[in-house]
Amino acid sequence: MYRYEYESVSCDVGGWGLLNGNVYCIGDYRSIIEQRAKNGWRYVGYVPTQQRGTGHIEEIDLIFEKEL
Repeated sequence: MYRYEYESVSCDVGGWGLLNGNVYCIGDYRSIIEQRAKNGWRYVGYVPTQQRGTGHIEEIDLIFEKEL
Protein backbone atom coordinates (compact mmCIF):
# COMPACT_ATOMS: atom_id res chain seq x y z
CA MET A 1 0.00 0.00 0.00
CA TYR A 2 1.15 3.55 -0.74
CA ARG A 3 0.65 6.90 0.90
CA TYR A 4 0.30 9.96 -1.33
CA GLU A 5 1.05 13.62 -0.67
CA TYR A 6 0.64 16.68 -2.87
CA GLU A 7 2.58 19.93 -3.02
CA SER A 8 1.31 23.02 -4.86
CA VAL A 9 3.59 24.97 -7.21
CA SER A 10 2.69 28.27 -8.90
CA CYS A 11 3.17 28.84 -12.63
CA ASP A 12 3.70 32.49 -13.52
CA VAL A 13 3.12 33.89 -17.01
CA GLY A 14 5.01 37.01 -18.09
CA GLY A 15 5.36 38.96 -21.31
CA TRP A 16 2.63 39.82 -23.79
CA GLY A 17 1.89 40.02 -27.47
CA LEU A 18 3.29 38.18 -30.44
CA LEU A 19 6.54 40.14 -30.66
CA ASN A 20 7.60 39.78 -27.03
CA GLY A 21 6.19 36.30 -26.56
CA ASN A 22 5.10 34.76 -23.28
CA VAL A 23 7.43 33.39 -20.66
CA TYR A 24 6.23 30.57 -18.41
CA CYS A 25 7.97 30.12 -15.10
CA ILE A 26 7.15 27.21 -12.82
CA GLY A 27 8.20 27.64 -9.19
CA ASP A 28 11.19 25.83 -7.76
CA TYR A 29 9.89 22.31 -8.51
CA ARG A 30 13.35 20.74 -8.76
CA SER A 31 14.34 21.48 -5.18
CA ILE A 32 10.93 20.26 -3.97
CA ILE A 33 11.35 16.94 -5.81
CA GLU A 34 14.95 16.53 -4.60
CA GLN A 35 14.03 17.29 -0.98
CA ARG A 36 11.11 14.85 -1.06
CA ALA A 37 13.37 12.15 -2.57
CA LYS A 38 15.84 12.59 0.31
CA ASN A 39 12.93 11.90 2.67
CA GLY A 40 11.96 8.68 0.89
CA TRP A 41 9.21 10.05 -1.36
CA ARG A 42 8.97 9.21 -5.06
CA TYR A 43 7.75 11.79 -7.60
CA VAL A 44 4.94 10.25 -9.68
CA GLY A 45 3.49 13.14 -11.66
CA TYR A 46 1.50 16.36 -11.53
CA VAL A 47 -2.06 17.62 -11.93
CA PRO A 48 -3.02 21.13 -13.08
CA THR A 49 -5.20 22.62 -10.32
CA GLN A 50 -5.80 26.15 -11.68
CA GLN A 51 -6.04 27.03 -15.34
CA ARG A 52 -7.02 30.19 -17.23
CA GLY A 53 -9.69 30.20 -19.89
CA THR A 54 -6.88 30.61 -22.43
CA GLY A 55 -5.45 27.25 -21.36
CA HIS A 56 -2.49 28.65 -19.41
CA ILE A 57 -1.83 26.64 -16.26
CA GLU A 58 -1.47 28.81 -13.15
CA GLU A 59 -0.90 26.17 -10.48
CA ILE A 60 -0.02 22.48 -10.34
CA ASP A 61 0.11 19.85 -7.61
CA LEU A 62 3.22 17.68 -7.61
CA ILE A 63 2.29 14.13 -6.56
CA PHE A 64 4.55 12.03 -4.35
CA GLU A 65 4.18 8.48 -3.06
CA LYS A 66 5.81 6.46 -0.30
CA GLU A 67 5.34 2.79 0.42
CA LEU A 68 3.91 2.14 3.89
